Amino acid sequence: MANQLSPQEISNQAKRIYQNGDFPAAAQAFAEAACGFLEAGDASMSAEMKNNQSVALLRDKNAQAALDAAQGTEVVFAEMNDTRRQGMALANQASALEALKRLKEAIDFYTRAGEAFEKAGEGDLRFEVMQLLSSLYMRRLKFLDAIIALQSGLAAVKNPTPKQSLMKKLLFFRL
Repeated sequence: MANQLSPQEISNQAKRIYQNGDFPAAAQAFAEAACGFLEAGDASMSAEMKNNQSVALLRDKNAQAALDAAQGTEVVFAEMNDTRRQGMALANQASALEALKRLKEAIDFYTRAGEAFEKAGEGDLRFEVMQLLSSLYMRRLKFLDAIIALQSGLAAVKNPTPKQSLMKKLLFFRL
């Protein structure tokens, strides 16, 4: 029975369910794990599980529930000075906002996620977020902002792939 499992066991079970592609069941299991961790006094793991729940809900095309699940989790990580997980929480919320077509808010959250990843020294994660931000700017026909976001993301990559190296050469070429 699920109620006799530890929060960690429920979390492991949720990850297996997610890997099998049953996103609604995974979201429910992550929610149970989040409650279990919170009851055990582990706010950071509870917030981590809420973010996992958010990802599963977004994969299940339930953007509003995904946003609701992740909201506020970045504060938990900020209070712990865990800027990497703070960035992940902000990026999860940005993805949900983007899916909800709340693009101005998504831009704000992607920007904040990029800043958190920069503080954490996570260049590759920053690049991924800045790519998403650049894409949003392109959709809003803000081409200069799109280029600046992409340049900013590429600047943080320590070991660029050949594709990223080419992008750097093209984007950093003076116009």
